[in-house]
Amino acid sequence: MRGKLYLIPTTLGDTEPLEVIPLSVKKVIEHLNYFIVENEKSARRFIKKITPSKSQPSLELRLLDKYSDEFETQNYLDICEEGVSVGLLSEAGVPAVADPGASIVKLAHQKGIQVVPLVGPSSILMAMMASGMNGQNFAFNGYLPIDKGDRKKAIKELERFSKDKNQSQMFIETPYRNEKMLDDLRAVLSPETRVCVACDITLPSEYIKTLSVKEWKKTKTDLHKRPTIFIIHK
Repeated sequence: MRGKLYLIPTTLGDTEPLEVIPLSVKKVIEHLNYFIVENEKSARRFIKKITPSKSQPSLELRLLDKYSDEFETQNYLDICEEGVSVGLLSEAGVPAVADPGASIVKLAHQKGIQVVPLVGPSSILMAMMASGMNGQNFAFNGYLPIDKGDRKKAIKELERFSKDKNQSQMFIETPYRNEKMLDDLRAVLSPETRVCVACDITLPSEYIKTLSVKEWKKTKTDLHKRPTIFIIHK
């Protein structure tokens, strides 16, 4: 029997795992010792919090981030041929969505290894749920361009897509640039376009608000260094 690839969700911040993650995830982690992770230190901390009795020395972790060598990662699932199952952990939220873990999931399918997604918090879906925008038709666009001119052009293009397709447009920003992003949205978008700002999802400091651009111009925010999802809909 081949091992399986379990896609293991993690918390979106410093919350108790079992407050936002099902007990079934804990049970899976209890039976795994081999993990592919984005950050070894935070992965060990998460595993210890959700399964305190698990032996840390028994864990075998393989690093997968944007700097990982593609040739090396091609061997990460070889252990499944020996009947050993593997856990794939994201740094925050669910693996393989806005996350380098997608390459491992692709590899699993190529090798005929069963992929098992587990339930957990996704900031993208939770922001969409809470936005009041079109959840039947939406697109996640990742990061917008860093260059200010290119970013403003991209914002206007997403607004046009939203109007033409009745499609909610989602994107993220590096947390320390959140306020600049919101300033650009205020400056570029039409006054009637709605903007949802979903910040610190599942944390005590959670802030989710949907307003028109006209209303956002009168609203003060503090988004600095706080993980945030932005959604627009015209």
